[in-house]
Amino acid sequence: MSNFAEVASTISAEVYESFKLAVEIGKWPDGRKLSQEQKELCLQAMIAYELKHLPEDQHTGYMGPQECQSKAHEVPNILFSSKADTLH
Repeated sequence: MSNFAEVASTISAEVYESFKLAVEIGKWPDGRKLSQEQKELCLQAMIAYELKHLPEDQHTGYMGPQECQSKAHEVPNILFSSKADTLH
């Protein structure tokens, strides 16, 4: 028997888009509200589909190459006196 990710990766593009819209607006196309469990399952199915069918830059949550902000700015070397190390 196949696992969830294998089955979810085989959904059609139309079902993927339906799940994506449902998660975005919190409702099914007929207006019924998604439960938390349904949202989680839809997201899992979307991610499995994306891994198999879409380039990485189109995956849910993709943020592109990131550089740590601390590398972009030089942090000054600050020395503390021994008195600053104690709390009163």
